[in-house]
Amino acid sequence: MADKLHFDLVSPERLLLSENVDMVTVPGKEGDFGVLAGHSPMMTTLRPGVINVDEAGKPQRRIFVRGGFAEVTPSGLTVLAEYTIPVEELDQAKLDLEIGYAEEDVAGAKSDDARLVAQEKLDHLKQMRLVL
Repeated sequence: MADKLHFDLVSPERLLLSENVDMVTVPGKEGDFGVLAGHSPMMTTLRPGVINVDEAGKPQRRIFVRGGFAEVTPSGLTVLAEYTIPVEELDQAKLDLEIGYAEEDVAGAKSDDARLVAQEKLDHLKQMRLVL
């Protein structure tokens, strides 16, 4: 039996996943990278994208993350994510509606700070939409 990778996915609220898997693909700031058991230690920031969790005999799990950090140690991979949602829970019609509202918020912002906050939300929603 091949070695398994221990993978922990943590959000600000709680531990979302903690299990042994075959491979995890992570959306790193410099590009996607795959992690298998025995991967060299490293740490990187995440960009918005999808984490793919692979385990033999099971369907691939896809989880959207907005950002955060990934750390590979001899004991496994830990992802500390700002925001997560399983890709299958994303709703195209709802996202399109929210993107429309966010575009209105950007256009109607009364200050630079409000515009930055609204633009960040809009960018986040568009990243989620790209996953679909």
